[in-house]
Amino acid sequence: MTVVIKVGGARAVDPAGALADVASLVADGERVVVVHGGSTKVDKTLERLGVEPEYVETPSGVVGRFTDETTIEVFEMAFGHLNTQLVAGLQSEGVDAVGLNGVDGKLLYGPRKSAVRVVEDGTKKIRRGDHSGTIKQVNGDLLETLLDDGYTPVAAPPMAGKDDDEIIPVNTDADRSAAAIAGELDATLVLLTDVEGVYADPDDPSTLIESVETAADWDALEDAAEGFMGRKIMAVEEALDGGATEAVVADANAESPIHSALDGGGTHVYASALEQDTDQTATEEQ
Repeated sequence: MTVVIKVGGARAVDPAGALADVASLVADGERVVVVHGGSTKVDKTLERLGVEPEYVETPSGVVGRFTDETTIEVFEMAFGHLNTQLVAGLQSEGVDAVGLNGVDGKLLYGPRKSAVRVVEDGTKKIRRGDHSGTIKQVNGDLLETLLDDGYTPVAAPPMAGKDDDEIIPVNTDADRSAAAIAGELDATLVLLTDVEGVYADPDDPSTLIESVETAADWDALEDAAEGFMGRKIMAVEEALDGGATEAVVADANAESPIHSALDGGGTHVYASALEQDTDQTATEEQ
């Protein structure tokens, strides 16, 4: 089994339990890729430099970071620091971990987006000068080589962005980075976050959605995914469409969070939910 684990970057997430679980899985012979976020670290670093982090809303209602030239420099520093800390933590657990960002070997590659459509005060505008990108290719051969040689890759943005004839580091979403890698490796994706999973009522943990197997289940999941969870469900969809066998959204702060997720904790989404949704859409269009 290959497992791609996304460790969240939220303030409320403690990675210690996840690192111990990675060590346990590796010791049992499983192939593991760790992907991490770091938006909180970026924001805190920007604030220390006297720069206000900027978030924008797209016409579809998705809120994301606007990454100008100063922000991408801070982004590289912050993510590089976090990557080194996670690699050191895994090595302390006996795991032969190797740190990578998306630029290394063009692990995560695609076009840079320098202009983004945003909504400001109810008006649609074009903002230029953004340093972000869309992942179109994953260097699966690089990951397979490392895994086959007994290494555990620890990967993160930035990605390698094609900007005319240049390759430059650009921002990309860490959840969707993990999803792209899971799809490329036909792996199980585990997205660890600061809640137990997806709740039918976002304010009520007792309404945890445990399993998503049908098109109706998928529709209910999308309806329930508000705010930051909407991005995670977008990542889940991309992972399953890309070839991942299963995707789980689970609590990073649970005892043995990865083992708990793989043993049934959190919200489990299966490819059958999207297959049925696609079949249903095709039928409706006929």
